[in-house]
Amino acid sequence: MLDTDVGHVITSAVQSGSGVAYVVGPTPSMLRALVETGIGTDLPTPVKMLAGRSVLKAVADEFTVATAAAELVDRGAIELRAVETDPGNTLVVTDASVVAIVSVGDRVAGLVTDDEGFVGDATETYRAQFEAADRFTLRTPALSSVRASLEAELGADVQSDFDAIFESLKPDDGPDLDEVVVSLLVAARNQVLLYDISKWGEDAGIASKATFSRTKTELEERGAIETEKVPIDVGRPRLRLRLGDDRLREAAPERLAAVASKVLA
Repeated sequence: MLDTDVGHVITSAVQSGSGVAYVVGPTPSMLRALVETGIGTDLPTPVKMLAGRSVLKAVADEFTVATAAAELVDRGAIELRAVETDPGNTLVVTDASVVAIVSVGDRVAGLVTDDEGFVGDATETYRAQFEAADRFTLRTPALSSVRASLEAELGADVQSDFDAIFESLKPDDGPDLDEVVVSLLVAARNQVLLYDISKWGEDAGIASKATFSRTKTELEERGAIETEKVPIDVGRPRLRLRLGDDRLREAAPERLAAVASKVLA
């Protein structure tokens, strides 16, 4: 197998068998690619992933990847197990073959053996390692859950903007655009109350209300958003969020992330 897309190579290797497939020792970039391809979605049994704990944590810290991975876990398409020491070689083990994944520059090769004795030994070895490894729990909610709760709590327009921004996110948009920042920008674009977006975020498992409040203050200080006090019958006034920069106000939802990265630079 030879390709420029590591996700395609590994998916092809997984689909070569008819039973359980083990993906052993993937790198963070491989895990991202696998999640993006929706690996395991159409297979009769879950893909069992055995990875170093540091690799799984790195991917879990990336909200867009973690929510997609959580979606696959919820669907029963993948299972994640963690080991303290990285397994080393990246392998795909099925009942039909063992495939070693090798990257050279921008090309990826899957080096295959279908020797029955070797495949059988490899299957038993990695089955035992997988069963002995710790289950890895993604604390990030599945994307479908995030979308459904956002629409139910704050409306279809907010959910639509949220989708457009996250689908447009690129690695070079910068580290400032995490899930809390994006949620607040979407809320400001739709003039949602800080109370409402932070309550949704905490209930949905995005972040605590305190994190939303702290991030709002940082964005306000950097000119990305502004607030307006809204009186209520009892208690302190609540804050309505608005975009604080003309470039953000004029940007279409699918351009908001790119523009925000420039405003926050």
